[in-house]
Amino acid sequence: MIAITPDDWIVLRLGPLAVNATLAFTWLVMLILVGSSWLITRRLSTGAEISRWQNLLEVLVTGIDDQIRAVAKQEPGAYLPFVGTLFLFIALSNLLAIVPGYRPPTGSLSTTTALAVCVFAAVPVFGIVRRGPLAYLRRYVRPTPLMLPFNVIGEISRTVALAVRLYGNIMSGTVLAGILLSLAPFFFPILVQLLGLLTGMIQAYIFAVLATVYVASAAAVTRSDEPAQSPSPTEPSNETKDGTHG
Repeated sequence: MIAITPDDWIVLRLGPLAVNATLAFTWLVMLILVGSSWLITRRLSTGAEISRWQNLLEVLVTGIDDQIRAVAKQEPGAYLPFVGTLFLFIALSNLLAIVPGYRPPTGSLSTTTALAVCVFAAVPVFGIVRRGPLAYLRRYVRPTPLMLPFNVIGEISRTVALAVRLYGNIMSGTVLAGILLSLAPFFFPILVQLLGLLTGMIQAYIFAVLATVYVASAAAVTRSDEPAQSPSPTEPSNETKDGTHG
């Protein structure tokens, strides 16, 4: 019997400890990302000629940088490592689905929940660092303190929506491929797999964009966060300007 979700596929047993496919393939994706990053960045060049891998890395970083700037309307430097890591992890997890025997860890609700929890934790961190603790916490009681429970529920519901959206889209492709495999084992699964790759890349993009929106909105400095500015002592008074005094 083929396990639909990678949580049900036990790939290794170490005594009482069972390692399922979700955990194994998650570490595989992490190993590929860390290893490839180290291999590419250890010989970076600033000259006219660069390697194709460095060129690919620069294209990825520049593209993510431009997307964050377009979505957040802020400088992307603070958000690039977090959002870029989310996008690359989800994208690579889904792209590796073309490898026989591989199951995307994003097809597990535990993985998508963990990614959503990372965004949930990053929102207050970025908000407090950028706006300060008081200014950030004040947003939960606006426009009235009665909105506090609703704002908290809204933060939690966004986290749940992120997890369920990613999990549902990846799992739907897996289930559909399994059904068509039993009906026409040679033709339909290829089309479904290609469609699944496209859907996986779109979901990686959507997840990264939503994470950017949530984090950037929490970190955005509003006018009410800025201290009231008193008139400059060097600025001439109205009486001086009108010539009626002094």
